Amino acid sequence: MRGATHAKWAACGVAAVLAATACGGGGSGSGGGDGGAVLSSSWGDPQNPLEPANTNEVQGGKVLDMVFRSLKKYNPETGAAEDMLAEKIDTTDSQNFTITVKDGWTFSNGQKVTSKSFVDAWNYGASLKNNQKNAYFFEYIDGYTKTHPADGGKQSADTLAGLKVVNDKTFTVRLTQKFSTFPDVLGYPAYAPLPESFFTDHAGWLKKPIGNGPYTIDSYTKGSQMVLKKWDGYPGSDKAQNGGVTLKVYTDNNTAYTDLMAGNLDLVDDVPAAQLKNVKSDLGGRYLSTPAGIIQTLAFPYYDKAWNKPGSDKVRTGLSRAIDRKQITETIFQKTRTPATDWTSPVLGAAGGYKEGLCGDACDYDPAAAKKLIQEGGGLPGGQVKITYNADTGSHRQWVDAVCNSINNALGNDKACVGNPVGTFADFRNQIGDHKMPGPFRAGWQMDYPLIQNFLQPLYYTNASSNDGKWSNKEFDTLVNQANAETDTAKAVETFQKAEEVVRDNMAAIPLWYQNGSAGYSDRLSDVKLNPFSVPVYNEIKVG
Repeated sequence: MRGATHAKWAACGVAAVLAATACGGGGSGSGGGDGGAVLSSSWGDPQNPLEPANTNEVQGGKVLDMVFRSLKKYNPETGAAEDMLAEKIDTTDSQNFTITVKDGWTFSNGQKVTSKSFVDAWNYGASLKNNQKNAYFFEYIDGYTKTHPADGGKQSADTLAGLKVVNDKTFTVRLTQKFSTFPDVLGYPAYAPLPESFFTDHAGWLKKPIGNGPYTIDSYTKGSQMVLKKWDGYPGSDKAQNGGVTLKVYTDNNTAYTDLMAGNLDLVDDVPAAQLKNVKSDLGGRYLSTPAGIIQTLAFPYYDKAWNKPGSDKVRTGLSRAIDRKQITETIFQKTRTPATDWTSPVLGAAGGYKEGLCGDACDYDPAAAKKLIQEGGGLPGGQVKITYNADTGSHRQWVDAVCNSINNALGNDKACVGNPVGTFADFRNQIGDHKMPGPFRAGWQMDYPLIQNFLQPLYYTNASSNDGKWSNKEFDTLVNQANAETDTAKAVETFQKAEEVVRDNMAAIPLWYQNGSAGYSDRLSDVKLNPFSVPVYNEIKVG
């Protein structure tokens, strides 16, 4: 989520820290490039149709970032939330906001972007009947409990009482509590505006989404590719410096890397682990490895009583202590990952909420302690841990096998842990959504916006949008609510860290390692860089 000056603790420190990490750059940048030339990039099919409020995974998010612009935009260098369609966001109490939308913005079909474009989109996203995965992001707007009642309740309203269109340029937002960082979350795609055609011809819009960003979707063939073209009428300052981007679907990032080396692909935005030893000699200056707001974790299915019974916290902590993070990050990932010592990311910096070592000895490799904890917790459910992962991207097979080997060695049982691969990311996400995980599953998190809140609330708050394991803890929820209402920077961070300690004490998820963003590209490209979210800044890439 993503600023008005009221959100001081969100932006302060974070921007400086992100700038210090240097998000990377490629090519000389000296050439003008061919503004009409198209580049090709590796990609994976998104889980769902590209409705902004229904996309909460990386592959779909890449497209939304190209096709939509929201009230705020995150600076590709620093990650700071900056005004995009917002002319101003005013508040006197951090609970009632008046938002003024800039003139001159249209969708690519010519329809004008107005305050109603936002209000209608947010109401759609919050409505239970529309079943949007990101509905949770509207929870703090007054009336949400009526549009999206919890636990099977009956929906009694179709629109949020806290949203009101004043005129074409202005709308107001009334929250249920103070939320000092609310303006900074408004760059998240769930808050994007939607054209009238989304509502009048929804089926047609889903086939060919229409947005207001620098690119338009020309075509999409599932399992093959999506073709995006530069929108010449785009009114923003961040216009595309190329003619378009063809996103090619790969079910194996090693194949994508091979195509890059063969000249059949321009950009790979996830260099496979198997190639990390060779990538610098293969690509030289055309290889990027830059700090990013990404953490890899193992989540658990708390809807399964076997993982949610007295003593299971000791089993989870024991598994954490059985994982030799240092060896895995050095041998598998060639030090492009760093062993995690908390549940956020160093990219945030201390001012933004990162607290090195917060995990304590629960993240230290200690086979004897691991074995003892698991025994005290009643042993592994069913006598074996199955770690589920998608096998198509991210070199997950290699690290899951390494994690299992580490666990097996620590417990002295070569069958204590096994990998459970799922063929594609989309199928993997569907199984997670259907609550079919037989045990721990990979839960890498790429930040949506650079706040400690984003590493905690969406993942661990009761019924949150990305709380896939359905963990629930009243103390954690209460602390998050208190932190969100806090207007003092230091106090907000401190309260979020207390909430993170609750995650630690229950080992709600096992933190594994922080991840660099990586990319390799062809000599056709220049001005290639990754933003703090590890996503290529496609609109700035020059071709030729």
